[in-house]
Amino acid sequence: MKGSPIWHPFTQHGLGEPIPLVTHAEGAALYTEDGRRIVDAISSWWVTTHGHRNPRIMAAIAEQAGKLDQIIFAGWTHEPAETLARCLIEMMPAALSRVFFSDSGSTSVEVALKMALGFWANRGEPRHRVLVMQHSYHGDTIGAMSVGARGVFNRAYAPLLFDVGTLPFPAAGREQDTLDELEAACHARPAALIVEPLILGAGGMLIYPAQVLAEMRAICARHGVLFIADEVMTGWGRTGTLLACEQAGIVPDILCLSKGLTGGAVPLAVTLASEAIYQAHWSQDRATMFFHSSSYTANPIACAAANANLAIWREEPVLERIGDLAKRQQARLAEIAALPAVLNARQIGTITAIEIVDGKGDYLSSMGPRLLAFFRDRDLLLRPLGNTVYVMPPYCIDDGDLDLIYAAIGEACELGAV
Repeated sequence: MKGSPIWHPFTQHGLGEPIPLVTHAEGAALYTEDGRRIVDAISSWWVTTHGHRNPRIMAAIAEQAGKLDQIIFAGWTHEPAETLARCLIEMMPAALSRVFFSDSGSTSVEVALKMALGFWANRGEPRHRVLVMQHSYHGDTIGAMSVGARGVFNRAYAPLLFDVGTLPFPAAGREQDTLDELEAACHARPAALIVEPLILGAGGMLIYPAQVLAEMRAICARHGVLFIADEVMTGWGRTGTLLACEQAGIVPDILCLSKGLTGGAVPLAVTLASEAIYQAHWSQDRATMFFHSSSYTANPIACAAANANLAIWREEPVLERIGDLAKRQQARLAEIAALPAVLNARQIGTITAIEIVDGKGDYLSSMGPRLLAFFRDRDLLLRPLGNTVYVMPPYCIDDGDLDLIYAAIGEACELGAV
């Protein structure tokens, strides 16, 4: 908006790019003040699963707002949180027996890191180092940035970040290098390994095999290294299963969930932990409690939205919708992949991605802003990662909107990356 005092995230206001004002949304579409209908091809930054303003979730929010809006969660509790915790335990792997609430994906990662370090500290074992994967991204708070890739995202804040051990990304044909380096790093007794299972999001939608994920988990287990799965983006069906970890047949020691937890309606996050991690903090000594909270921990309205989302997963054919959407995208992606300007067309579940040929294939590629404007002018919310164009739509999207998305991507490719 012209003249707005708002400082937007990941926005260089000096470029003067237009910022449309959205008035309402429904299903897979956003509507602007000037009467445009915008197809939400990236689920409003990967959060919207069942579609905007899903009736069941909206009704749950409205009902809860008439009962209890907010309450301190330190030493107090409420029914929406109790229900949600029980339902999550029933839905998630049995080994994850404890639920800690927070309010964003970044925060859920901070919680996970503090749980892992607290586990070793309370056991009297000096294990502090965290292992990460090259190109990873886990959020924008200090701990989350520390375990993410170093570069333009966090260069200005480098003095605040703690040192980590970085494993190479398991690129095709180089998977064993990753496993060998993890094996070697584990001999030094690190505290934990944190990974984005199967696909690295902000790092460029980089996909790696489920077998590699399974072997990384096995290596960590052999060496007693805690395994943290950041499923903030991959959870709630994006990769074709409820959790990406399912495809590798693994269960992490700590699991981070957010984004689709409420169907994308309101902010909420959880960090699920094994009983061993909880018990390491359980004591009659107050000095060993888990020292973490935020003012809005387990907000009742957000918990009500999440309960409605879990009810949708229990009672509606969500996985069938996801499978159908994946198949419908597969055919369209195949057409795009045949274009000469396209590299590395790939898909996992409902996520598709390509790279458009460009001399500088990183986040600051000049192609990124041009593509963003190109898609915006065609009434599409697509936000390329440099020269990587990805699609991650709500599960309710119809064929007409998918056609618009992929036709525009094809046009961009044929025009030589605009």
